[in-house]
This record gives sequence, C-alpha cells and structure tokens, in this order.
Amino acid sequence: MVPDYELYTYFRSSCSARVRIAAHLKGIPLKYNYIHLLKNEQQNSDKSVPTLVITESDGTKILIRQSVAILEYFEERHPELLPRLLPPVDRPVKRGQVRDLVNIVACDIQPVTNLRILNKVRPLGAKAEEWQQEFMAAGLDAYEKVARGTAGKFSFGDEVTMADVVLVPAVDGALRFGVDLGRFPVVKRVYETCMGLEAFQKGGWKSQPDTPEELR
Repeated sequence: MVPDYELYTYFRSSCSARVRIAAHLKGIPLKYNYIHLLKNEQQNSDKSVPTLVITESDGTKILIRQSVAILEYFEERHPELLPRLLPPVDRPVKRGQVRDLVNIVACDIQPVTNLRILNKVRPLGAKAEEWQQEFMAAGLDAYEKVARGTAGKFSFGDEVTMADVVLVPAVDGALRFGVDLGRFPVVKRVYETCMGLEAFQKGGWKSQPDTPEELR
C-alpha cells in the first residue's frame, strides 16, 4: 500500500524537481504544497524545500527533507515500482557508480549555487550570473568526464537512473545562467534524451502549477 505523500516544493528548486521527476517516473502520486523561495515563505514554515511528508495508514507522519534521501526512500519503500533508479542490490559497484554521478550534482554543483549562498556572496561583490556559470560549468565538466565511461542512452547505460533524475534539473539551471552545453557533449545528449520522456517534462520547472505564466 502506497502511503499518502505530500511534497513541499518550489517550481525552480532543482532539488524539488528531482523528487517530482522520480515520482512521475515511478507513478507515485504526490500532493503539492507550494513554497515561494524568493518571497522567503520558507522562513514562515517548518518545512524546507523539498520536504516529503509521509502519512502512514495509521496516521503516523514522517518527514524526509533531503532530495537524494527521498529518492533512495522511494527505491527502498517501493521496489515493485518501475523503473528502478538504482541498479539491483547485488550490483554494488554499479550502484556506487550511479551514486558517484548523483553526488557530483548533489554535493558539488547544487550547494555552491544555492539561493542562500548567492544571497551571501552578492554583498561581497560577486556577480550572480558569473558565479553560477563558473560553478555550474565546473560541476558539469566533472560529470562529463565520468559519464564518458558510463553513458549509453542515459548517464549510466541505456536505462534511466537516479543520475539522470538529478542531472536534468541541474542542466536546466545551467541553461538559465548561460552555460554553453556544447562544451559537454555527453551531458547535452543525455539531457536531450531525458527531455523526450514525459516524466521529465511533467516534473520540470516549466510545467508546475506555481510556475508564473510569463515563464512557461
């Protein structure tokens, strides 16, 4: 039995997009609560973005606040739901390789390009666009080098994995800040392949109910 799931989300949050995309891929229904980060609405809520609220059949509520932890939870709680976004547990090397790609984005790209970081560095004279371009490009370069040895149609072989789920929102952010994807041919090809899938389109920032009409 699938519990009730509620996601605290923001249309342009790349971490929220990871969860939305994974849920669409696996057919997991989510109820959405929208938090506008630029209006600092997260300051008036006990839920960060993203937060998954799990309501079990007995009414027990559990919160998971980190996007990769939510993705791992989906895999472990619902092993019957396809596609599986991590290789089987008896393939630890392959699982480690997928997680390697995941963490290039989750640990190297996203933290230094987070809105909270930008708000700290702007008063120090940093230009947001240049900051984002530099760190996003450096992270995508690292991803590109690893993916050259792992990619098929997707980041890891010919099946969509958790690596793709975290890569696509990062690429969306990079494109927003003018990063030239031509420098990263494997990343560009994988991104375009993923964007041909309905789950990535539905989970992406352009398709959310809280996306302003002028940005769609």
